[in-house]
Amino acid sequence: MKKNLRGDLFGGLTAGIVALPLALAFGEQSGLGATAGLYGAAFIAFFAAMLGGTSTQISGPTAPMTVLSASIISAILIDREGDLNQAMPLILLVFVLSGLIQILLGLAKLGTNIKYIPKPVVSGFMSGIGVIILITQFMPALGYNPKNDNELIKTHEEKARISLMSNRLDEVKEKLANDINENNNPVNLPVDFTNEDIIKESKKLINVDSAGVIGSLKYYSRAISNIDYTEAIIAIITIIIIYGFKRITTLVPSALVALIVITLGVTLIEIEYTAISEIKAGIPKLNYNIFSISEILSLAPYVIMALLLSLLGAIDSLLTSLVADNMTKTRHSPNKELIGQGIGNSIAAIFGGLPGAGATIRTVVNIKAGGQTRLSGMISGILLFCVILALGPLASKIPAAVLAGILITVGIDVMDMQGFRELKLMKKEDAVVLLTVLALTVFWQLVYAVAVGFIIALFQFIKKTSDMTESTFKIDNSDVDSGIVQISLKGPVFFGNSLFLKELFSKISTKTKKLKINMTSNEDLDYSSISSIRDVLSELKNKNIKVEFTNLSEDTINVFNKFKLI
Repeated sequence: MKKNLRGDLFGGLTAGIVALPLALAFGEQSGLGATAGLYGAAFIAFFAAMLGGTSTQISGPTAPMTVLSASIISAILIDREGDLNQAMPLILLVFVLSGLIQILLGLAKLGTNIKYIPKPVVSGFMSGIGVIILITQFMPALGYNPKNDNELIKTHEEKARISLMSNRLDEVKEKLANDINENNNPVNLPVDFTNEDIIKESKKLINVDSAGVIGSLKYYSRAISNIDYTEAIIAIITIIIIYGFKRITTLVPSALVALIVITLGVTLIEIEYTAISEIKAGIPKLNYNIFSISEILSLAPYVIMALLLSLLGAIDSLLTSLVADNMTKTRHSPNKELIGQGIGNSIAAIFGGLPGAGATIRTVVNIKAGGQTRLSGMISGILLFCVILALGPLASKIPAAVLAGILITVGIDVMDMQGFRELKLMKKEDAVVLLTVLALTVFWQLVYAVAVGFIIALFQFIKKTSDMTESTFKIDNSDVDSGIVQISLKGPVFFGNSLFLKELFSKISTKTKKLKINMTSNEDLDYSSISSIRDVLSELKNKNIKVEFTNLSEDTINVFNKFKLI
């Protein structure tokens, strides 16, 4: 017991230390700030460990979950005219919903279905996530933020005025609709706005316009022409420390070393730099306002996004669980793991935290440091919670460029480099799926990338299965002169080969008097194949050809009787 406690203590503390810089970085990456990353890492780590199905897993914000969360945040910000304060309740409500969906997936015992996700789909998606991180972190690494570009702000002033006037007109319409002006009270409609209002609105418009991959690429030229060399050097040194320190030792997290060394360095030298968003120390507050009727009614367009977020979290967590199983020679409970992850994500969202999943690196670190039970994950969460309570002001001094550098290394690490190297070796169909999912992930919607990739892979599988079975469907014409013909249907008969089945039967000789149909290995007939067989039997009857089935399984006989085929 003491041995386990000691191992869990060291494992949890080590994993928490590893999680700290990543939590801060993912929070900044999402657009909600470093605090959201810390809250997510603390709450998810604790509750997923306590209630989940993998005893050694460490959970928290991950690269895939953060990128998808950022996409959701960006979409809601656009709908809420770029105002994060207005958008925040709906954002957190979507995160809560994704957690609840994960719980339902676990209760429905769907956790074991992770095995049906093709490797090329996962590989393409993960590589796409890496590319997105690299593209979106280029500007922060150069110390450029479009919304702080004064020249850019001026070019958006006219759009800002139009936007402000449109918003004011909407306010007037709402007042009139609510009969506020029924007593002939004048409606104030200013024709101009303060310079501060215009600048603020310009920044909102720029923030929306520069979001995501396309938005980032749009402002690359301005980032290069307005590079802040101090910030760029900080980001480069961060990357060098992370990769260089790993060559010295892996016992100490290189990302944490970079964070501490550079933060202390710029503070002592008194270099001017851009710090991360403020982290307020103290107990996190519950966001009750997210459950208002107006926010719940606004949730409908984002249900699909919440579903994908929950599915991604499930995949991320269960894959990490498999890694943990291989290292500890244990077996996790997939459905219980989904329930624990869902509870952790829902609670984290209520407190303003970023959603997360099982984190492979942190889990591996925990196990290697001695973590053996779920107590290690809970200790990791408690450590991060202590940072929230006491070290917020200190953590707020971390340079933003450091986190950009950390994220760049994360983006590189999350990419499936082995998959890229083996593109020429894998089947053409698999390569197409991988590259398609990667491209859609980067340049379209994460929401649809996995779905499209899965559909393509599914069609490829159907075609492959159909081709294989069709080659085993054949006519034996050895007794054609006697009027007896045998047809062999060895293999599954399903919708993919049901039309071929009809074509095969149409080739039967007109001299045939009796047809023997050998149905070996036809255990599960779908409705398409049943319909095809029914049509074939009807045609054969019209041709006065007798039909005899052989090698029918008990299940097939029951199906045939049910549909009155025999």
